[in-house]
Amino acid sequence: MTRGRDYLGSYRYVRLIRAGATCQVWEVAHEDTGKRFALKVLQPEHMVNKEEIQHLRHEYEVGKDLRHPNAVEIYEFNTDREVAFLVLELILGKNLKLTLRQGVAHLEPHMTKIIEQAAEGLKYFHERGWVHRDVKPDNFLLTDDWKVKLIDFAIAQRPATGLAKLLGSRSKLQGTRSYMSPEQIRNEGLDIRADIYSFGCMLYELVTAKMPYTGITSDDLLAKHLRAPIPTVLSLNAQCTNEFAELVMRMMGKRREERPKSMEDFLKLFRAI
Repeated sequence: MTRGRDYLGSYRYVRLIRAGATCQVWEVAHEDTGKRFALKVLQPEHMVNKEEIQHLRHEYEVGKDLRHPNAVEIYEFNTDREVAFLVLELILGKNLKLTLRQGVAHLEPHMTKIIEQAAEGLKYFHERGWVHRDVKPDNFLLTDDWKVKLIDFAIAQRPATGLAKLLGSRSKLQGTRSYMSPEQIRNEGLDIRADIYSFGCMLYELVTAKMPYTGITSDDLLAKHLRAPIPTVLSLNAQCTNEFAELVMRMMGKRREERPKSMEDFLKLFRAI
């Protein structure tokens, strides 16, 4: 195998960590130092897709200055032979979605620590002036020693203000439908409370192993986020306290004014339970 196929830029491929719909993530080694990193590169069929390349570049711009124990660090955006890639902190572990497939019981002894760390990472992200827009278990990595890291900033944006908040966005719907806030579905101007709604959906799933809403079609699913009664975690996990169940339901309020104002407010309420 030639060096060109073994390497991208200054990084030697070691192993494929995971492959998604548009990107692959590899463990790589720097050719000079041997230090290991994660390298995020577009799938071959997307390598010339200008929109996907822009998502990679945007993720770098969002994440390049983030330094927090519960958020992934991003070091470099570059191209080699017209192939765009990101270089990130190497985090060995699975995302929360994959970990959940082992069952809720596997997580229960560590659940408080997991929730607090995930909330701290998102709180920091908000304090740096961003709305994530794709908060879900897939976008939190969990290491073997139970550390949590927020990842994937490709569609993050600044909170809408003024006229933009009133008029909303003309861009296409982005995010993951199973966790999407009503205002995100309506393409309204978003603030951090959209992420708080999504975090509430994620908490529901973490303690029940079920998503709060499912639908026969995408439109059916979105309609439930907009209009269906808010489910309670107690219906699937009677071990949860009433206070925790009420907090999750409050986070999933249809109107953003009904939710905690910030992740700091959430953490205060959560730690008081």
